[in-house]
Formats: sequence, structure tokens, C-alpha cells
Amino acid sequence: MQHNASSAPGPTPDHPQGPEDREAEDFTSAVEEYLERATFVANDLDWLLALPHDKFWCQVVFDETLQKCLDSYLHYVPRKFDEWVAPAPEVVDMEKRLHRSVFLTFLRMSTHKESKDHFISPSAFGEILYNNFLFDIPKILDLCVLFGKGNSPLLQKMIGNIFLQQPSYYNDLDETMPTILQVFSNILQHCGLQGDGACATPQKLEERGRLTPSDMPLLELKDIVLYLCDTCTTLWAFLDIFPLACPTFQKHDFCYRLASFYEIAIPELESAIKKRRLEDSKLLGDLWQRLSHSRKKLLEIFHILLNQICLLPVLESSCDNIQGFIEEFLQIFSSLLQEKSPVSPDTLPPPRRTLSGRFLRDYDALFPVADDISLLQQASSALDETRTAYILQAVESAWEGVDRRKATNAKDPPVAENPNRVVEAAEAVSRPSSLPQNLEEEECLGAAAAPGPAVCGVELDSLISQVKDLLPDLGEGFILACLEHYSYDPEQVINNILEGRLAPALSQLDHGLDRQVKPDPTPLLASRHNIFQNDEFDVFSRDSVDLSRVHKGRRKEESARSLLNDKREVVAQRRRYEQYSVVAEEVPVQPGEDSPYRGDDYEDEYDDTYDGNQVGANDADSDDELISRRPFTIPQVLRTKVPREGQEEDEEDEEEAEDEAPKPDHFVQDPAVLREKAEARRMAFLARKGYRHDSSTAVAGNPRGHGQSRETTQERRKKESSKATRANHNRRTMTDRKRSKGMIPS
Repeated sequence: MQHNASSAPGPTPDHPQGPEDREAEDFTSAVEEYLERATFVANDLDWLLALPHDKFWCQVVFDETLQKCLDSYLHYVPRKFDEWVAPAPEVVDMEKRLHRSVFLTFLRMSTHKESKDHFISPSAFGEILYNNFLFDIPKILDLCVLFGKGNSPLLQKMIGNIFLQQPSYYNDLDETMPTILQVFSNILQHCGLQGDGACATPQKLEERGRLTPSDMPLLELKDIVLYLCDTCTTLWAFLDIFPLACPTFQKHDFCYRLASFYEIAIPELESAIKKRRLEDSKLLGDLWQRLSHSRKKLLEIFHILLNQICLLPVLESSCDNIQGFIEEFLQIFSSLLQEKSPVSPDTLPPPRRTLSGRFLRDYDALFPVADDISLLQQASSALDETRTAYILQAVESAWEGVDRRKATNAKDPPVAENPNRVVEAAEAVSRPSSLPQNLEEEECLGAAAAPGPAVCGVELDSLISQVKDLLPDLGEGFILACLEHYSYDPEQVINNILEGRLAPALSQLDHGLDRQVKPDPTPLLASRHNIFQNDEFDVFSRDSVDLSRVHKGRRKEESARSLLNDKREVVAQRRRYEQYSVVAEEVPVQPGEDSPYRGDDYEDEYDDTYDGNQVGANDADSDDELISRRPFTIPQVLRTKVPREGQEEDEEDEEEAEDEAPKPDHFVQDPAVLREKAEARRMAFLARKGYRHDSSTAVAGNPRGHGQSRETTQERRKKESSKATRANHNRRTMTDRKRSKGMIPS
């Protein structure tokens, strides 16, 4: 035991345990503890899912530990956009198993009918969900953000069934909206920004000295950006899965409040990240990605609300019912553009101010407003042209002084607004970033992390020529490098070159750099395959070709007659076919020559067994031998004289003899004849055994009103007369017999 203890790994006086070793041990123990607990939870959930319908619901309703377990998983499991370190493979497998088990548990909890025999009535199902708090609004929000990716159809049916069977959840959502709006107000307060109606209470004295995003510590700024990213992604996931909640959101004027928050918070947070030039560039790049992701999700939330409240009803409704939806659309955009005052000092709605245009510009770049108004104009001819022109003019004014790019989907801001190269740092960080790298989680990297489609071919040549027409002194290679760096946007390339604001990597390149043609890895000649490959005229596979066999056009000296008279091929083949008809009877042999034909020589391979016998010489193969087997008979139609009576009797006797004798030439007899013979043998056998013919069908007869046959009448008469001797019809006779024998006391 002492030897084993001394040989075990661990700290020794010569090798003390360092901090790295302790961290490795702590990490290993933490992984083992997580795997052990996760295995217990996964096994319990698998056992729960395997229960029958009644026992499953008993466990769900009365087991409080189950609800605590599910709540803790939804609360603490990492989201796709959270910071995390790549775990061990066994941890990843366990996370997938646990993730699937939790989702299947909630899916079964939201299903009231599993089969025809196992179901709960819809009213009772809604009461069970609501009274036992199996689902609530925070749980539903977490389910959407955790399981929405890849399970959208199932999750839509699941949440739709919950709200359908229990409409009280709509009231809960309506009561939750002030809390959701308070989240945006809290972000503005922590940033030292005062939004429109951010708080209805007077501002505290200690809040007046709150730091702005540009002045606060980097870690505090990081917490705000992560909090904003979590909030925006969760709301977007919920509205994307369950768009029927949009009217409830709009009851609280969510569209205007969202646009106002975007207008105030997003530019300040972007400016705060850009100004931190001397701090951690890796962390700043990660924050820029998350902020870009939050920007995109805010714009998509606004579009989902607008689409569900106004645009979709216009497309689905008739012409008589669309005026209300069109008015709602115009009212939403008018609220973003014009200033309004409160109705009275006692009303709670805050005063509104006109937005500066940042939200309108970013939203129009991602979802063009002109397209939506064009749709409304096509749906209704009574559209207010004055208000629509006002909205379009406001959108156009929001683009003043900014390069308008309709194809841009609100990704990175222009480089002119990013003098500190934070975007370049974000692009450099996106490769070794701590965020997940698989394709499934690509969207969580942020809107700025999605690379655009590669441009090549004629389209790339057109972009290069577009820049070269304005700047002809630049080389195509330099222009191509600029286009690749600026996502193939020629306008941005031209502006940055003229203003001298190129990236450092591009500024160091030679402006006259020529474009290098990339060789095709699979050339055409090496990849071609056809039936003429490697023949005598294939100039791509051989260097020399017999030109004498190549003639262009029609030969002048040849004609059809000369071609038919050309017998050279016939003469060449004649000698060959003449040799087939040569039979050597006697071959003269000259003295001193060896002849191939030696009649005196004995050939071992020749079979001379029958040389002495005259095979077939004495065979009777004449006509008389063939006729002797069967006399020749003149057909009846060819006879000219009437035969004599004696001759007719002889022929009849011969025919009878032939009928009696078996015909040897009948190899296969007629099946009908065989069946008749078999039936006759069967009836004879039954007659010998005493069986009678089954007359049940004859007794049944035809349907009533159609008349009965004679056979049916006879069979019915026989049955009536003889039924006393069958079954129970002779009970009295048998009773008298038993009584006479003394078996029944009288």
C-alpha cells in the first residue's frame, strides 16, 4: 500500500502542484459532476416520457420537483448567443440528449390528445395548464429562443395549441407587456439616456450623475450589450413563432416605443464602441457583432408587427374590409414622423418627438417602405395620396447625406462612421471568436458576421469596369482587392479611394496592380470526353495526323458511276472465296517436293469405325414405306364418285375402333373432359357410401316474388314431411320412450 501511495500522481516536495494543475483538476471534477447530474436528469425525463398517458399527467401535475427541474433548465441553459468555451465531446453529446428530452417533455405537456383512447377534453386541458402553472409567458419566451431553431413547425403548433385551449394566456401576455417595455427603459437609464416616456416617475438625484456609454467601464458596457442582445433575440423568436401575439404588443404602442428606443440607444452604443480605440480589440469586435445582431433583430421585430397587423390582413381580406388596416399602417408611420402633444396633463402617454431618421433609414434599407406602400396602392384605390407622399418624402429625407444602398440589409454601418477600424477588428475576431462556429448557429454571430455571396464571372467584370471607368489609372488587381474588402460595393470603393480612407491593407497595395488570371484547375482539353477521343484524327491527343486521309469537300474526279464501277474490293475478295470451293481430288507432286496431302499416311484422329458398313444403303426410304404405315385417303371435297355401301360400313367400323382405342397422338387431354370424368367418379363414390345430395340451395330458392322452380317446391315438400325425424322435432316420442324404460318418474 505504501508503494501504491508513493507511485500515485500528485504533488510531491520535488514537484509541487501549480495553479494550472489545480485549475485542470477543478475543471475535470466539474465536468464529471455535470455529466453525472445531467445523466440523472436525462434518465428521469426518458422514464417520464415512457409513462402511459394517465400516469404521465399525474406525474406532471403533482410532482413539484419536475417543474423545478424544467424551470431551472430553461433559466440556466446557455443561449446560442451567450459567451461559452468549446466543451468536451462527451459534454456536447450530453447537452444534445438533455436538450431533446426537455423539448419532448414540453411537447407532450402541450398535447391534449395523443390517440383516440388517450386524450383530455380541451376545456379541462386548458384548466390543467393554467391552474397548475405548467406554462407561463416567461417559459414560452424561453422555449421560443431555445428550441425555435430547427423545431419551428412543432413549436408553432405547440404554442398555438396552448393559447387556443386557454385564452387566459392572452391576458397574461397583456399584463407582461409593461415589464417588457420596462426592460428598454432600464437599458436607457443605465446608459444615462432619457427616452420618450422612459419613466413616469421623477428622476432621482443619484441618477443625474450616471455615466454615458462612452464613459462607463468596458465590462459594464459589455453587460448592457449582452442584455440588449438577449432581449431582442428573445422577443424576435417569440413573435416569429407566434405572430398572433402582435395585436397584443401593439395595444401598448410597441412600434413607436421600439423605434424611439432604437433611435436613442443604438447610435450611442455604436459610438461608445468606436471611441474605445486603446482597449481590448477582441472584446470590442465581439460587442460590435452582438450590437449589429441586436440592431437587425429590432428591425425585424418592427417588420413582423407591421406585417401581421397591417399588410397580411390587407392581402387576405376583401376590398370592403381593408380600410381599417391601411389606416393603421399610415398611423404607425405618421407616429414616427410627426410630433404629438399629450391630450391633457393627466394622461399617461408621454409627449412624442420626431425621430431623426436613423431608424427610418435602417428599416428602409432592410425592408423598403416604398414596396409596402405600392402594395397598399394596388389593394385599394381610395388610399390617401397626401399621407403616403408625406411618408415617402420623410423616408427620402432620412437618406440625405448618406449613400443609399437598397440592397444592403442593415449589416455593417458605412466605413465613414467607423474611423477607428472597429469593423476590421470585428472581422478579424470573427474567425477565432469564442462564439459557436457551426452553420446552425451562424445567425447568432450577428448581422455583421454573415458573409455576402461570392461574385464572379461577368458580374465581377462589370463591377471592375464600373470603377475603372471613373478611375482609369487604377489596375484591375487593385480594384478587385478593394471590391473583395468592401463586399463588392463599387460606390463605397470609389468614395473611399477619392477621400483617401482605404483600409491599411489596401493602402499598402500598388494602385496599378494588374489582375492575375487564375488558372482553371480542370482545363477543358483534359476534361473533354467524347466518342472521337484518341482516334487517328484527334489533334488534341496526338501531334501528327495523316493529312493524306483528310479531304475537304467532294472529290471532283469521282462520280456515282465511277464509284459503282470500282471493283477493286471485289477482286481483292474473289481469290479468298475461290479457295472455299477447291476440292483436291488428286494433287500432283513433283519429284523432291513434300505434299501436304498424303493418302497413304494413316491419320490417328480419323474415326474409321463405320468405314466397312454401308450405313443407310439398305434403308426403306421410298414412298411406299411412308404410305404403308397409314393408307392414303382422298379428302371428301375432292372425291368425284359416291362410295359403295360396303365401303361406308367399313369406314364406320374403323372409326368406332379408333374411338374405342386410346389415341396415341393426344398428348394432353381436354381439361373439360377430365373434370367431367372426375365429377362422375366422385358422385359414384358418394352413392356407394350412402351420401345424399345437398339440397340446401334448392330449398332456399329464389327471392320472394320471383317464383320458385319445380325442384325447389319438391325439396321443400320433402323437408316438411321428414323434419320430424331430425333435430328436436321428435321430443315427445323420445320422452315416451324414456318413460317406458323407467328413466322418468311418472
